[in-house]
Amino acid sequence: MRKGRSEKFLVQRLQNGDTSRFPDEVIVEEPLEIRLDGHLVATTMRTPGHDYELAVGFCVAENLLQEAPVTGVRYCGEGPAAEYQYNVVTVETGGQAPAPQPRIGNVSSSCGLCGSVALTELANRMAPVKNAITFSVEVIQKVLGTVNEQQEMFARTGGLHAAAVFDSHGTVELLREDIGRHNAVDKVIGSRLLSGKYNAEQLGLFVSGRASFEMVQKAWSGGFGTLVAVSAPSALAVDLAKAANMTLIGFAREDSMNLYAGRIDE
Repeated sequence: MRKGRSEKFLVQRLQNGDTSRFPDEVIVEEPLEIRLDGHLVATTMRTPGHDYELAVGFCVAENLLQEAPVTGVRYCGEGPAAEYQYNVVTVETGGQAPAPQPRIGNVSSSCGLCGSVALTELANRMAPVKNAITFSVEVIQKVLGTVNEQQEMFARTGGLHAAAVFDSHGTVELLREDIGRHNAVDKVIGSRLLSGKYNAEQLGLFVSGRASFEMVQKAWSGGFGTLVAVSAPSALAVDLAKAANMTLIGFAREDSMNLYAGRIDE
């Protein structure tokens, strides 16, 4: 399985009236076609690497599996995977998952349902979080510092988002990076499922970016009771977090944070 990679470009920097040239490292972005039991699900622009996790996590977060077990994941296409540049992945359930309806166009943070219709549908098919723990300010501050230290590709390129799973002690158990915020979260969820880890109520999820409706939806689908974001939530995301009985924290910094739903230990 390929890892995230970058390329170098000779760029010009204009600063204080001076111009200089230097090689800059830029993250690679490629499309990934996701299939479920051979059926097209979606195409997303992503950072190559952890592609199996991304495909599985997407299917979980979009409720495409509907509790069907994942029996396998593989690169595929009409011929050898290398001929398709490893940009097609299928998640296998042996036909136990319902046949999916493909999305039209690329996946982005604007995809999905809208407004009260989305809230009602999710509330009807997903149970509120019941046994989530409450995190302290100190634990969240520790997580923020650890994530910054572990974002290897971001430190080199400045072009990636991160999603991370953390426990009650502030230990980061898993971190994934991707050019797409939603992809990073899907990789985390997929990694946990492929490792046989299903219960996330005693864990929190960190995202580097906005807490959009989609981020809360994915966190809820992944079983997390707490979502921490470094930027702002949307109004619909706050409403969804409350419906899910989740804790939602935005504008998370090491010296401040905003609590939009749920509880936090001060």
